[in-house]
Amino acid sequence: MLSPSARFSALALLAIVAPATIVAALGYVSIRQWEASSELLYREQARDMATMAAEKVEMTLRRAEDDFLDRLQAALRAERSPGRAIDAVLAGSPLVRRLYLVGARGELLYPRAWKESDAAIFGPLVSEPAQRKLERGGQRVVIAENQICRALLTGRGGEPVVVAFLRDGDTLRREILATTLGALESPTIIAVLDREGRTVYSRAPIGDAPRVLSVQFRDALPDWQLAVYQTPGASPRQAVRRQVMFFTGALGALVAVIVAGSVATWRLMRRETEMARLKSDFVANVSHDLKTPLSVIRMFGETLEMGRVTDEGRRQEYYRVITREGERLTRLIDNVLDFSRIEGGRQTYRMTPTSVEPLVRGTLETFAYPLAQQGFKVEVSVAPDLPEVAMDADAVGQALANLIDNAIKYSADDRALTVDARVVDGRLVIAVTDRGLGIAPEEQAKIFEKFYRVGRSDTQGRRGSGVGLALVRHIAEAHGGDVTVESAPGEGSRFSLRLPLGRS
Repeated sequence: MLSPSARFSALALLAIVAPATIVAALGYVSIRQWEASSELLYREQARDMATMAAEKVEMTLRRAEDDFLDRLQAALRAERSPGRAIDAVLAGSPLVRRLYLVGARGELLYPRAWKESDAAIFGPLVSEPAQRKLERGGQRVVIAENQICRALLTGRGGEPVVVAFLRDGDTLRREILATTLGALESPTIIAVLDREGRTVYSRAPIGDAPRVLSVQFRDALPDWQLAVYQTPGASPRQAVRRQVMFFTGALGALVAVIVAGSVATWRLMRRETEMARLKSDFVANVSHDLKTPLSVIRMFGETLEMGRVTDEGRRQEYYRVITREGERLTRLIDNVLDFSRIEGGRQTYRMTPTSVEPLVRGTLETFAYPLAQQGFKVEVSVAPDLPEVAMDADAVGQALANLIDNAIKYSADDRALTVDARVVDGRLVIAVTDRGLGIAPEEQAKIFEKFYRVGRSDTQGRRGSGVGLALVRHIAEAHGGDVTVESAPGEGSRFSLRLPLGRS
C-alpha cells in the first residue's frame, strides 16, 4: 500500500502531466486542423493570382486594340481616300487578321469586296441595326464565338464608320498571352481555355495535372477562362506536413520537458509554490502561442519569399494584406501586454485634454482597408463643438479600436458600421454600432471577463485573444467611466464607451 507521501507525489505528478497531455492533445489537433485548412488557403491564394493574371491579360489586349483603333481613326480622318493609310495601319497590327469598314448606309468602305465567306460572318455584325446598337452603347463589343471585335469610329466628315476585325490567334497567343502569363513566377501551370474548354495557351504541358480552379475573363475575352493546374509534387499539403512534423517534434519536446520537470518535482518535493506558478505561466504561454493567428501572414510571407509575385499591383495587394494582418497582430500583442500590466498592477495612464473628433476619425482610419475590402458601409457622427476631454488618448484609442475590430470580426451579411460621439447626461459617449451576429442577453455580462468567448457555433473560428473587451472595461473604469452593450442575436450590437467630462 502506498504511503501518504507516495500518494501525494503521485497526485502531484498527475496534476502536472495531465495538463501537459491536454496541451499536447490540443496542440496536435490544432496542427491537424491547420493542415486541413492549408488546401483552402492555397486555393484562395491561387484564385487571387488567377484573377489578377486575367485582369492583366485583358488590360494588355485592350491596350493593343485601343492603339490599333486610334491609328485607324487617325487614318480615316487624315485623307479622303484612306485606303493606303489603312493598309499601313493593318500591316503594323499583327493582332488583326482581317479588317472591314462599313459606312452608315451599309456600304463596304474597306476593302473593296468581302473575302471568302466573310460576308455571311461579318455582314450581320456591321449592319444598320448593329450600328445603331453601337451608337447607343458607345463601346466596343467582342463576339465570343469568332473572336471578332466591332467598334464605331467616324470618317473625315464625321459620318459613322463601323469597324469589324478578326483577331489573329497566333499573335494573340504569342504577343498577349505568352508575354503576359509567361513572366509569372509560380509553381502552378497557368492555361487559357476557350468556350469549349480547349487549351488556347498553356505555359507548360498540362498532362494529368489536376485543375485547382478557373476564373472567367470579362468583356475582352468573353466565354474564355484562365485555369490554374497543380504541378505534380507541388501540393500545399506536402509543405504543411513538413511543418506538422516540426511542430509535432517541438510539442513532444515541450511535453518531455514538462514530464522531466514533474519527475524532478516528484523526487525533490521542493519549491512547490514557485514551480506551481511557473507551470501555470508556462501552460498559459503555450496555450496563447498555439492560438496566435499566424496562418495568413505565413502564407503570404512564404509566397513573397519564394519570389512568386512579380506583378506590381499584385505585390502591393500582398503588402497591404501583410500590413493589415501585422496591424491586427500588433493590436493583439498590445492587448495582451497591456492586460499583463493591468493584472500585475503596473499599468498607468496619462490624462491630457484631448480633442474627440480627431481621435475617433484617426482610429477609424486605421481600419480603412479591411472595411473597404469587406464592403462595409461606414457612418461617422461626431457632435459639433465637443469639448476637449481629459483622457489617455492612446488608451482610449486602443479601446475604440478593439470595439471596431470586434464589429468587423463578428459581422454578418448586412455589413454596416456606425461610430458616433456625443455628450449624454454630462458624459462623453463614444458608441460603435454594427448589424452583426449579436449577443444573447445571458452572455452580455460575461463578455467583459478575461478570456471569455461567446460559445455559439457561428462565432467559432473567428480570431481573438479573449482579452479585448476586458481591456476596454479596464480603460473605461480607469477613466472613471464604464462600457455598456445593447444587443440581441441576429440584430447587431451597440457598445458605448462612457467617460466623464471633468475628470483630471
